[in-house]
Amino acid sequence: MKFGVVVFPGSNCDHDMEHVLSDVMGAEVRMLWHKETSLDGFTHEDCIVLPGGFSYGDYLRAGAIARFSPIMQSVIRFANDGGYVLGICNGFQILCESHLLPGALVRNQNRHFISKTISLKTCTQNSALTHRIPDGGIVQMPVAHAEGRFLVDDEGLAKLKKNDQILFKYCDSQGNVTEVANINGSVDNIAGICNEGRNVYGMMPHPERAAEAALGEKSGKLLFDSLVNARVLATSA
Repeated sequence: MKFGVVVFPGSNCDHDMEHVLSDVMGAEVRMLWHKETSLDGFTHEDCIVLPGGFSYGDYLRAGAIARFSPIMQSVIRFANDGGYVLGICNGFQILCESHLLPGALVRNQNRHFISKTISLKTCTQNSALTHRIPDGGIVQMPVAHAEGRFLVDDEGLAKLKKNDQILFKYCDSQGNVTEVANINGSVDNIAGICNEGRNVYGMMPHPERAAEAALGEKSGKLLFDSLVNARVLATSA
């Protein structure tokens, strides 16, 4: 699997992502400037990553302007054609603004910027991002956001549950999904979801900041192990 990492004005996790994918995972990575209009060289077996940061300074609202960057039309077509797309933090916000994922990310319930390591419960193995994580497995990784509260209406939540689209929920260190563990007030403790086609993934926590022992936590690497082996999984299915 080859990766393309989109760089928006204000991205600040783009090189972190490039390092993990290239140096840690050994994958081929191409940096994509937001003004590019083509994804030539990428196939539906590859993955486009929208990294974390503050694209366009989060003016209007997080991800609202980046959604109209020239490259996003190609990313939307790529996703609709079945290519893998992963959005982390600001990338998740952009995916929701682009309607590639349902719901919206709004201001944290406590109105504060949250930056700390948290626990996540894996809710499904039925995705390219989670198939190597044990069902119900707990992973730890940092969050760093002010607008990470995931909201969706009752009908949308019911659909996410019915279609097994909820990837991760905020939990305590023992895996209990509680109100206290819900750091930003997201609906149903949701921290990450996928689309119905199961090829577009969005999550607020940062697995690229928890993929090496040198960073003090490496359970985030499980997500990248899953992704880079997704083509093998699809071929053998």
